[in-house]
Amino acid sequence: MAQYITRDALRRVATELGIVETARIRRTAASRSLEGSTFLSHSSKDDDLVAGAIRILENHGAKVYVDEIDPEMPPYTSEKTAALLKYRIRETSRFVLLASKNSKESKWVPWELGIADGVKGTSKIALFPASDSNYDKAWASWEYLGLYDRIVWGKLANYQEEVWMVIDEKNNTATELSKWLKA
Repeated sequence: MAQYITRDALRRVATELGIVETARIRRTAASRSLEGSTFLSHSSKDDDLVAGAIRILENHGAKVYVDEIDPEMPPYTSEKTAALLKYRIRETSRFVLLASKNSKESKWVPWELGIADGVKGTSKIALFPASDSNYDKAWASWEYLGLYDRIVWGKLANYQEEVWMVIDEKNNTATELSKWLKA
């Protein structure tokens, strides 16, 4: 059975990396080339989870981009911020939303998801739920989140071991995360 990663597990991944490596990962994700990259959208209240999510995605072949410390982003929200975010989302190949209870409170997360949906369509978008337990769906409090595939941990048919995968719950199908990121 597919499981969501817990917030505690993402924090552990980041903690195991150490402070210096976590900072390096975040700097790299903010300054990388957009071509072939994956845009990681998240609530600023989930900053402690971001490095863990980046590490998991990068371990499966992603080149992750995050906007929060992008040196080109204006220091204050403006029309330039919105235009730059639209450009970044459009130029990356995939869009992943680190979905948590905090996502609903964010002013930018739903906006970024809407932009991504408009330019990428649902096939290039996946939610990466971060829950309090492996089966908790508190992050899914917006009904439209059901439109998108989810990144989960579990067994795929014909696989001996559990793997990270992107699951389409509507059609009951799944793709190994590394293959989805490359497609």
